[in-house]
Amino acid sequence: MRTRSKKLTEKEAQIMSMLWERGPMFVREMLPLYDEPRPHFNTVSTTVRILEDKGYVGHKAVGGSHRYFAAARPEEFRERSLAQVVKSYFNNSYASAVSALVEEEKISVDELKRIIEMVEQNSKKS
Repeated sequence: MRTRSKKLTEKEAQIMSMLWERGPMFVREMLPLYDEPRPHFNTVSTTVRILEDKGYVGHKAVGGSHRYFAAARPEEFRERSLAQVVKSYFNNSYASAVSALVEEEKISVDELKRIIEMVEQNSKKS
């Protein structure tokens, strides 16, 4: 496995979501999961191979084909993605990111209270 790149394109993230949700798949099984207009088989196949080069996907040879599986956990991807968003759009401030969620009404006061409780519980464990 090669060193994992920290960034994924939107197309790569879509394939990772498919593999996490449905488990190992052949490229031909991925195609019907796309909205119209669906990408060409070769486009999806190339994207899967790029993910494999990045270390996010592995494969098992089955007959003359490859069945692909996620080699990275969703949590790892989520952590990297969130960190990149906070760095790129919120000047590396998680407080600014949460503030934006509150201002845009994407998070309720009750949800924010639960988050604070979780943080307090985790700090007590340390």
